[in-house]
Amino acid sequence: MSIATALFTLFASLSSSYRRRLMTGIALGLQLSLAGTAFAQAAPQATPPWREVLPQAQTVGSGTMRWLGLRIYDATLWAAQRPLDDNQPFALQLDYKVGISRDRLANTSIDEIQRMSPAPIPDSTLARWKSELSGAFVDVADGDELVGVYLPGRGMRLYDRNKLLAEIADPELARAFFNIWLGQPSRDDSLRRRLLGETP
Repeated sequence: MSIATALFTLFASLSSSYRRRLMTGIALGLQLSLAGTAFAQAAPQATPPWREVLPQAQTVGSGTMRWLGLRIYDATLWAAQRPLDDNQPFALQLDYKVGISRDRLANTSIDEIQRMSPAPIPDSTLARWKSELSGAFVDVADGDELVGVYLPGRGMRLYDRNKLLAEIADPELARAFFNIWLGQPSRDDSLRRRLLGETP
């Protein structure tokens, strides 16, 4: 006897009143399950914490950083106005597709800041900046998100998807840091132009 036949035989052997109660319970359970699914789909997503600083933020531009064909992260530039006004706060969102340690993030940032600086930066300044960035960054994995918020004249904040990670009260470091993506000579000028909304 198949399982289906056995279940049908068992169901048929029940009293009519018990069968009605059983079917009512099954129908109610199905309704609750569907309602729960609909509620989960309709529930609003939590507002990212960095939007407290930029509640009117809109996308300025976006693009992907690749290295030797490998997708490193997707980047999105947010600001309250287009085109970007770097005298106003803005946010750079990086959605990582690979794992990178906090030390490597800090070291690469300092290397790029040095490379792009029009004048030599004192070793003492670089050491201080590296220490500040190392303390702000966290290790990232595929699927993680970091958002840097530029605060003109004040410095910068760094967030992950759920919370504020650090605030760096160093306007010079903040300008140099975001210049990695938005300044010239950029490591990836195509990405820079996409972020600034100059190319689609």
